[in-house]
Amino acid sequence: MRPLIFFAICASAILSAGCAGYHLGPVNNAVAGDKSIEIVPFNNQTLQPRLGDAVTQALRERMQTDGTYRLATRSNPGDVVVTGVITSYNREGVSFLRTDVATAENYRVDITAHVVARDRSTGKVLLDKNVNGYTLVQVGTDLTDAERQSLPLLAEDLARNITSLLTEGAW
Repeated sequence: MRPLIFFAICASAILSAGCAGYHLGPVNNAVAGDKSIEIVPFNNQTLQPRLGDAVTQALRERMQTDGTYRLATRSNPGDVVVTGVITSYNREGVSFLRTDVATAENYRVDITAHVVARDRSTGKVLLDKNVNGYTLVQVGTDLTDAERQSLPLLAEDLARNITSLLTEGAW
């Protein structure tokens, strides 16, 4: 009986120690929803149309889903202001047709944005970094249509990376 009780105590100690590093809520010691964030529409300096709108919308949705910050409204400006400039959009062939090695079958599309986050009250720069995102595109019959359809996925990946930097405090 004693070895069974000893085993149960040791097992519960080991299992509870395994969860000791788990943290519920924001990981940057902030209170969830304590501060608001204003996301200014991203400026698109690439030739890809509608990229700035897609990234801005994806970032707003991602920040709202995360819950670390509240989205600012028109009547209540944000405590943190995020601005961004999309600086590059690149497409690179990943796999090629067996019958024609010059024709790509799948592409990797990369996007880079320079993101700046400032505290509105102090003007302190919280984040000033180039952030990357990517997605894979399977071409099919129309490359333009395939790229257009992959735009939300590309914007979502970039928004996920930006949100991670903002909420986890890796600045």
